[in-house]
Amino acid sequence: MNFTRWSARLPGTQRRAAREDHSSVPAARAEYVRAEPGTAPPQGGPVGVPLPSAPDLEDLSARDILGRLPALVALVHGTGHHVAYVNDAYTAAFGPRPCGAPAAEVMPELTEIGLLPLMDQVLRSGTPRTVKSRKAVDGRSYTVTCTPVRPDKEKGREGGVLVYAADVTDHAEAAERLRASEGRHRETAVTLQRSLLPQELEQPDDLRIAATYQPGGTDAAVGGDWYDVITLGAGRTALVIGDVMGRGVRAAAVMGQLRTAVRAYARLDLPPHEVLQLLDGLAAEIDASQIATCAYAVHDPNEGLLVYSSAGHLPILVREEDGTVRRAEDPIGPPLGTGGWIHTSGTIPLPPGSTAVLYTDGLVERRSEDIDEGVGALERALSGATGAPQVVCDRLIRSLNVTAEHDDDVAVLVVQHPARTGAAAELFHNASLDLLGGIEAAPRARAFATGVLASWRFPVELCDLGVLAAGELVANSLQHGTPPMRLGLRRTDRRLIIEVTDGDDHLPRRRRAEPADEAGRGISIVASIATSWGSRRTPGGGKAVWCEFVLPQ
Repeated sequence: MNFTRWSARLPGTQRRAAREDHSSVPAARAEYVRAEPGTAPPQGGPVGVPLPSAPDLEDLSARDILGRLPALVALVHGTGHHVAYVNDAYTAAFGPRPCGAPAAEVMPELTEIGLLPLMDQVLRSGTPRTVKSRKAVDGRSYTVTCTPVRPDKEKGREGGVLVYAADVTDHAEAAERLRASEGRHRETAVTLQRSLLPQELEQPDDLRIAATYQPGGTDAAVGGDWYDVITLGAGRTALVIGDVMGRGVRAAAVMGQLRTAVRAYARLDLPPHEVLQLLDGLAAEIDASQIATCAYAVHDPNEGLLVYSSAGHLPILVREEDGTVRRAEDPIGPPLGTGGWIHTSGTIPLPPGSTAVLYTDGLVERRSEDIDEGVGALERALSGATGAPQVVCDRLIRSLNVTAEHDDDVAVLVVQHPARTGAAAELFHNASLDLLGGIEAAPRARAFATGVLASWRFPVELCDLGVLAAGELVANSLQHGTPPMRLGLRRTDRRLIIEVTDGDDHLPRRRRAEPADEAGRGISIVASIATSWGSRRTPGGGKAVWCEFVLPQ
């Protein structure tokens, strides 16, 4: 506010006087202006008392400056690094150091942080060097800079090294806390990812299976790769591999839902393409914006085939016993959730002695090359990979250069159909009988089952239960099914499997028979005496009804 505007109205004031008083303000301000040495005072006003002038740098003592620094300072000279000086901060941190003594003997803190070799390098090169966040014997962290001191030949002084150590303990502890926090987050993410995968792989009687999952990168984001092994009954096994694109909790949530759905659909014992057809519709409902691929395959030990279907996934590879690798090329449909596509199933032989590999794109995809080149590299690595399934997994991971720093998740599922000989082969047998004729086929089936089970040297009680189950399944098929009909018996090292096939595709169901009913008890009897039972439609039309008995150990 300009008070001179109102001075004429105030008692005892004049406007002119106000202007004259106002002119003295610069002089008043000059009292607080420091006069520069050798300069004249400003003209037109009084000179205030000048503040003391700042000292020149040449007037300061280096010892005084270094002594007052909060950082640790030490000066050593000569190739032996003899102590010439330590400041007060250094003494407070590590205690006094005798002058003239070698630093290697009287300054163990320098050895602790590995500074002596660096000092040698600085002395030789004449170039300063810095090491960051080194922890010393006092438990604190220091960033140390070693600066060369040039020799003075006129005064007879050797060259030396000035050691300047700044205390960065707070920064180092904060960085350590951050790294620990990131490590915990990543561990939590990996634990979440692994919890969504099978905790223990099912091991079918006829196959040997191993799997490997390796999270990609060092961030704390979970991925969407998954695999699964599902026993379907009657010796059949479903193999699943899938990948939800992207990373994060959203991808993991979609992956978990898809894996759960696959297990539910697999219990229906549907052909692979029908499972993917159901999964395709569900994926669009879960999250239409997420791209997911999946390969679903079923192994039937009676046929020695791998029946599979693929929704945008990479081809299954099969290594035969002689090292030849074959690729299951077709059919491959679009990724899950696209809709409007009719998936189909294909087959690839999986004879005894062969190995099948299912994998996600993280194993073979590289930014610098086409993905077909990666699949070709995997084929070459698989051709020479022998040994147990887990050994093959590890060899493939190493051969494709997948390390802890790999930037994508990797899931690998290795399935071996071992070639059994000698005593091991005696634990696996198959026998079958075509059911020809009408109702008279039932006694022939019971007689056939009795002879086969006795030849397999089963206990009498198990033989009786097996003959009873076979008779009920055959009677049910003769009454409700159509030709061709067949009774199949199979034993493994762990179970007895009885299966009856016919040409009718209506699946039986268990129901409660009323006391007056003359039929309807066959499936209930089988379900009561067997370990498990089930039914499925066969690819060529018709159905198969089976039951299993776990063998006594």
